[in-house]
Parts: sequence; structure tokens; C-alpha cells
Amino acid sequence: MSSSETSELTERILKYLEGVEQVDSLRLAEELGIEHQLIVGAVKSIQAHGERLLHVEPVTRKSLELTEEGQEVAQNGSHEANVFASVPEEGIKRTDLLASGGASVCLDRSVEPPLVRRKVSAIRDPVLDHLLQLSELSASDVVEFKRLVQEPTIESLLLSKGPEFGTALAKLATDLTMDMLTSGEWEELPFKPYNFDALGAVPARGHLHPLLKMRSEFRQIFLEMGFAEMATNNYVEPSFWNFDSLFQPQQHPARDAHDTFYVKQSTGSRGYGYNWQLIEAEKNLLRTHTTAVSARTLYQLATRPNGFKPAKFFTIDKVFRNEALDATHLAEFHQVEGVIANVDFTLGDLIGTLQELFRKLGIEELQFKPTYSPYTEPSMEIYCYHSGLAEWLEVGNSGIFRPELVLPMGLPPGVNVLAWGLSLERPTMIKYGINNISDLVGPRVDLKMVEDGPICRLDHN
Repeated sequence: MSSSETSELTERILKYLEGVEQVDSLRLAEELGIEHQLIVGAVKSIQAHGERLLHVEPVTRKSLELTEEGQEVAQNGSHEANVFASVPEEGIKRTDLLASGGASVCLDRSVEPPLVRRKVSAIRDPVLDHLLQLSELSASDVVEFKRLVQEPTIESLLLSKGPEFGTALAKLATDLTMDMLTSGEWEELPFKPYNFDALGAVPARGHLHPLLKMRSEFRQIFLEMGFAEMATNNYVEPSFWNFDSLFQPQQHPARDAHDTFYVKQSTGSRGYGYNWQLIEAEKNLLRTHTTAVSARTLYQLATRPNGFKPAKFFTIDKVFRNEALDATHLAEFHQVEGVIANVDFTLGDLIGTLQELFRKLGIEELQFKPTYSPYTEPSMEIYCYHSGLAEWLEVGNSGIFRPELVLPMGLPPGVNVLAWGLSLERPTMIKYGINNISDLVGPRVDLKMVEDGPICRLDHN
């Protein structure tokens, strides 16, 4: 109801009260042809102008009324009477009778098949009699006919004129201004009281993007599983750490300019002395995977002063690929990297770790497929099922680092390094039901999707 409609209704209520001593709000709603709830709202609006304008007394009472089934019985008679009426003088087959008529009918077995016959020619219908005299029913009758009669509680307001009653309402001031304070006018003005129970306007606030939520969730899971976070503060890497240290040949097609973003200006890196072409290893590039960080971290782990100790590391950060954009590919995306260095670890340990990682993430439909990778053997692709696309989506690669990679770093013989690199975007698409990656990242992102996203998910422990 608009403010003008509320003002008109309050005026009608005050004019009505001017000619009566008191009136019940239900009767007033009937007299004015207005919904009772609107009358209650208008009364509260009048009270906001002053408690002494009206005297308002809450009234609670109970009344009897027929239920839907009771209304049907009052119109057509009780179920028992209807059964009796459906039995003709000559009787009826029991199978043709929908329900038993109780003591007023009997089963005649002297004929075949047995017939249902009347024991008396006519009956009274006491249920119908009681319902037709609804106002005379007692509390015990209500219990007896509880399916037919209900006793709702009715709340209303008893309205009468207050000491300061009037048919016109003074306009209440809502703001205290400097002019009011300077002139002293505020001392005489009636102010609208503050409603401290009101919820107020929702303040503008920021919203977490689904990728940020997923990143935080991944990070928390890794920390719960005992992993330490690796530093990933440099996007630009020498080719040595990004490729050469990972036993990736310098002639590998992934190192071509059409797959990798190379940086023209040198950052002063001397690379790492190696038997391959130094000039190739010194080329700077935007890292194509965070495995470059893993390689450097494993080297630091192997060269610790106190010797090697088993360790687990993870990182979540941006990587860059010179790829064509489509529904599931970006040129800039996030990689979830994990490595475990320990003695005699096997492929079974890797599969178990990944299954537990995705289980904690709430993704149960997981597949592993054998593949080839220059720096892991054996190697596996990881697939998760996307119900929106109705297909298995590759979310990453995994495997055990080759001895040719870990031994030159100084790790002891017998130490196996389990490693995996996952996309952050694709598991997010699966969990949030997003079918196109450009709807998640880039200029096509719907901000409404970000604003309406759930604060948390309750689909997993």
C-alpha cells in the first residue's frame, strides 16, 4: 500500500471512530470493505503520531467453524447416513457397497450371494443435527467431531478514542536539521519515533567470485592434509626451471612460441649451468605451469643442510599458455599444484591421495587414464564428470617424477616424487554448474551470478 493510500485509510478510520464509542477491528474491516491486516497497519501508523490518539486493546477469542469435511457433511449428511441411504429395500451386494453402514445394516446370508439389508426403515442423523447447531456445541463436542469442527484463535484490536483524539493527523518530522536546532523549532515539532527493530537497507558490499571460493577451499583441504604452501611470487621463469629441469627436451613442441609466451627483455637471470644449450635455458617466459615452482622447491629440499626429509607441498597460482580460447580453454588460468616426496611411494599412493583430495572437495565421480608426459612415468590424466555438459572433463595431469629429473636435483635414491597439476577453473565449473569457462572468467562474467552465489556449500563434509 502506498503512502497516499495509507493516509486515506487512516483518515477513514478516524472519521469512523468519531461517531462511535468503540469498535472491533474485524467489524471495522467489514464496514469499510478493507482487509483486516491493512486496518491493523493503518492503526499502527496512527499510533506512530502519538500513543494518546487512540486507545488500542488487543482482543483474543475463539470461535467454532466447520472444516472442509464438516461443510460437506453439513450439506450432504454424515457418511454413515449416506451409506444407509444407499441400501435399497431389497438389499444390495456387499461388493457394491463402498463402505459399511455400522449397526443400521445387516448381512443376510440366507440368500446367495449374501445381501446387505436395512435393519430399520429410517434413521436419525445426529452428526448432521449437531453441525447445523454449531453455536450450541460444547468443548467436548469439538473433541468428538474434531475432523468436522475446528476452533481457531482470532486476534483483533478493540479501538476507542484516546485523550488527544482528532480526525486530522499532524505531519511528523523525520529528520533533525541544522535550521531546527538554530531556531529552536525542534522543541515544538512532533518527531516520528525510530523503529529500532527495522532491518534497514542492505549496504553495498563485495562478493567472492566462485574461483576465489574454490581456491580457498582447495587451500584449506591441502593444509588439513598436511601440505606446506610453496612460494609462487614470480610469473616470469627461466626456461631452465620451466622446461629443462623437468627433463623436457629443448626440441619439444610445447616449447614453441605458438604454445608458450616468451619475454623479449632479459631480467638478468643467468639460468642454471647445464649440459644442454645454455642460451635456450636462459630464455625467459611466462610460466606455463607451476611445476617450475615444484622443481625449484625440490632442489631446495634436496640441498637442505640437515639432509632430506619427506615433505608435501602445494601451490595455487596463475599460469599462461599461448592457446586458442574456447568453452574450456583460456590463455591465462590457475593451476593447483601438489608434490609429495617420500621413500618408496607408488602410483597407488598417488591415486589414493587424489581421491581423498577430490572427496573432500565434494567430487566423487573421478577417472584416471594413462598418458605420456616428458617428466613423469607412469603418467595419468584426471577426469571429473560434468553433469551440465554430460561428459567427462579433463581437470589435470599426474604421475611420478622420472629419476632423470629427481636424481640431478640431489634427492637420495629410492625417493619417489608424486606430482599433479590441476585446473582450478574446471572443478569450479563442475561444482557451480557452469558450462562455459568464459562465463566464469573474462568480460562475459555475469556479476549477478557472483552476487547470488552461495556463501558456502553444504554438499560435503
